[in-house]
Amino acid sequence: MPNFFTQIGYSVSANSLPLQTRLQENRLPVRNEGCRSQFLLHSAPTPKVCLFFHGFTAAPYQFLPMGRAFYQAGYNVIIPRLPGHGRAGDWNGKNPPPLPEDAEVYKQFALSWLRHAQSFGNEVVVGGLSGGGTLAAWLALEKASQIDRALLFAAYLSSSNKVIDLFVKVLNTYFEWQTDEPGEPIGYKGFTFPDLRVFLDIGSEVLKRSRTAASPPMFVISTETDRAVSNPDHETLVENLLPRQPKTWYYCFDRALNIPHTMMTKAEGNRWESLLNVIAKAFVQSDLTWAEIEEIAYRMTEGKTCNQAVAELGLTRKASPDLPALITMLDKREIMIKRNPSWDSEIS
Repeated sequence: MPNFFTQIGYSVSANSLPLQTRLQENRLPVRNEGCRSQFLLHSAPTPKVCLFFHGFTAAPYQFLPMGRAFYQAGYNVIIPRLPGHGRAGDWNGKNPPPLPEDAEVYKQFALSWLRHAQSFGNEVVVGGLSGGGTLAAWLALEKASQIDRALLFAAYLSSSNKVIDLFVKVLNTYFEWQTDEPGEPIGYKGFTFPDLRVFLDIGSEVLKRSRTAASPPMFVISTETDRAVSNPDHETLVENLLPRQPKTWYYCFDRALNIPHTMMTKAEGNRWESLLNVIAKAFVQSDLTWAEIEEIAYRMTEGKTCNQAVAELGLTRKASPDLPALITMLDKREIMIKRNPSWDSEIS
């Protein structure tokens, strides 16, 4: 129970920060309501507060479904508009949107919003999609002791095609997204390559630092149908982190689910949006190592339910009620072969 002065300070912040942000965005102005920073705040500080960064050229609307899921679960949620994003204007190749070309702008933005988030909860969970995932990963490594958990959704550490990376590194031209959706997009429809180069550089820094840096628990999520980012880089990140942070998790959605790079909402192509929200909560609400996750999954191959395996291992208090949703989807065959390499040829 917060004391009187803590409650007063919280109430002031909970009212002033959204108001100040809204006034600043009115002065820009923003393209539409979907581009506004979002604040889902309870009447008092919460044990954990979520700080979510949306994707490159997109806007805070991407994290509203997940934000609402965490809010309903008792978390405060902040989804700030990234620098230079979501501004109204006639943006095109001759007049490109005002996106930053300096990584320091994004880094200082992330640090500033971390300080804001710390006013709304005891522990901070940071997350992000694509370029926002890159920024979340950087922040988690930069301020490892101040971050409780990190959720990385299709983080842009590099492109799915190295030729594209080369273009991003050397070209300064304008690129426009190809979309089948009618009407104007909520965010920007294009960008110049130097704007994206910033995230490629931060992604490279994240991979390099992950080899030696301290890290909070991270959940790295990929999808096999992602045509934008490098899933092998996600696997490398996890391999780098696991020796020093055993509570690092990884999951890649199967191709059969047809989940796109823009995985946060049904509106942007993920009909399994609610499943994504559930497994994200399972991670944040659990305190399990990846080895324990694999052991639970392995015991399920012996006929046990997830909850039975969790209880048998004495992990009930460390496991989220949502954990079965993730464990059910894990590739049990891969786990069995990992423990019994000689079975590979037999199962094949």
